[in-house]
Amino acid sequence: MYARRRRVYFVLMGGCIFLFVSAWSFVRLFSVEAAVALCVVAMVIPPVAAMIANRRGPDDRWWDDPSGDPKSDEWWDELDGKRRHED
Repeated sequence: MYARRRRVYFVLMGGCIFLFVSAWSFVRLFSVEAAVALCVVAMVIPPVAAMIANRRGPDDRWWDDPSGDPKSDEWWDELDGKRRHED
């Protein structure tokens, strides 16, 4: 899972750099408006890439899931200010 997300992140960021560099290297010679449009598209890619890279997969452990170790879970609950109601 992690390798696939990392690969997609780097492909998106590589595309972002390609768009930005090509916009001001040779597209601007033909059309400044098109170069600006490419830069706007390149500006949107990094936040999308970050969301994809930080997305939780189905097998990923989330930060607040219990670990299964009662002592560790009790310690984290105490740090988070959660009180367990033991009946």
